Amino acid sequence: MYRVKIYNGTEETVIHSPNVNEMKLGTGTIKTEINAVDSFDLSMYMNNPGYGNMKPFKTLVEVVNTLTGTYEFEGRVLAPSESMETSGLHSASYICEGELGYLHDAPQRHLEFRGTISDLVHTILSHYNSQVEPYKRFQVGNVTVTNATNNIYVYLSAEKDTYDTVKEKLIDKLGGELQIRKENGVRYLDYLTKVGEEKNTEIKLAKNLISMSRDIDPTEIITRLTPLGTRVASTDETATDASEARLTIDSVNNGLAYIDRQDLIDVFGIQGGSITWDDVTIESNLLSAGTNWMNNQKISLNQYKIAAVDLSIIGLDIDTFRTGDSYPVANPIMAIDERLRVIGTSKDINEPQNGSLTIGDKFKSLYEYQNDARKSTQAINELQSRLERLALSNGTLAQQLVQAQTDLTGIQESLADVDITNLPTELQTISGQISALQLDIDSLNIPTYEIATVTTTGLMSAPDKVKLNGLQNYVVATDIADGLMSAEDKTALDQSVLDLGNVATLDAATVVQAITDLSDRITALEGGT
Repeated sequence: MYRVKIYNGTEETVIHSPNVNEMKLGTGTIKTEINAVDSFDLSMYMNNPGYGNMKPFKTLVEVVNTLTGTYEFEGRVLAPSESMETSGLHSASYICEGELGYLHDAPQRHLEFRGTISDLVHTILSHYNSQVEPYKRFQVGNVTVTNATNNIYVYLSAEKDTYDTVKEKLIDKLGGELQIRKENGVRYLDYLTKVGEEKNTEIKLAKNLISMSRDIDPTEIITRLTPLGTRVASTDETATDASEARLTIDSVNNGLAYIDRQDLIDVFGIQGGSITWDDVTIESNLLSAGTNWMNNQKISLNQYKIAAVDLSIIGLDIDTFRTGDSYPVANPIMAIDERLRVIGTSKDINEPQNGSLTIGDKFKSLYEYQNDARKSTQAINELQSRLERLALSNGTLAQQLVQAQTDLTGIQESLADVDITNLPTELQTISGQISALQLDIDSLNIPTYEIATVTTTGLMSAPDKVKLNGLQNYVVATDIADGLMSAEDKTALDQSVLDLGNVATLDAATVVQAITDLSDRITALEGGT
């Protein structure tokens, strides 16, 4: 019924045949689940042509249902493991992941996105496709998920790969389910509100139902609800949004901030919890919203594990069991008679009639809880890092603000004595004065003089220049050589000055006579040549 092939480049090898007495795998189990990467766990012995040829991430694997011609699994080898039994028999087992796992192979980029949901899917896949080999690429298929505005505003990050980006920015934020679809050799990724169809094939006791178990998870139940509305503005100027209180129902619920459901308390005791309605701003509306939620909450999550014979293999039923499809389920002993949806399947390729189905609500496994915890821790670390960067930026801005305030104070002090009102008039007056001064300078018609010579008048007349030149020819007179005066006059002048210096020892007549003689000599010098 199943044929399994592996591909290493262009080399194709059959490692499991649907025909009797031909090559078989030791084990082979295909598991599918909504919004999860399909898996195919297989094992083989040394006589299998695939032994030693399964290369992680490079070897491609496909499982074909030869009855229907459909591909039950397509993907790649992920993790190998080899073992030896006590008998000495060697075997190898491999975990293979479905094509959706290819989205782990390329990160996204830092991008602020605003636009439609369909545009976001295109943006994410376009960047992914630009980084990977052609056989890993996806084309955007049908996008039916929407919100109130059909627009979304998100930040993409280079720290997240494409699969985690799709999970976080689309599925976790908007809901919806992923589906891989192939047409004419093209791989499409659909983002749908809900995958699957409603089938009429019954799963019922005494027909095809082998075994059935039901798990109940009441841990999410709330028997005492505290409804919370919009944030209430704080009177503390330093308060942030995170520290602001929210609207409560105390004033319209007899002073109580919570709503009890006594019938549930009688069974489960007090299990407190809160639900937030950000858009509710009136206490009475908040009370109504909380009451409606309490009355309509799902008391517990039910999940069924079913082992059922797939009668389509022998032609007794039309439909095979597929993840996402819903089927009528009837088990009167467990009081079940309703249409339930398959959220996961497990198929054994060696015993295809004995498939198992997971039906109902999806419970989180321990791994999923731990993974959510890791994501929460990572988110807290990222938030802490952002807060540190903001604190550093705030410190820088505070310093810049102080400097700006200092500069502003200096400017204000400089302008304190300036008549700002009359400043334009004063500037115009100064400008007019400068223009008038320039005009006066231009109108003086001041002549330009050259250097005078003995024949040409300049800064002095030509005759004065002749006299100056003659005067420059004389040297200073001494007691023995004529100069500007005769040597005899120089000696007499020096004596007169000496006599004046000794005036304190001379009588009045002698002093008068000395001054008179000195005056006569100076007069003679001034009038002489």
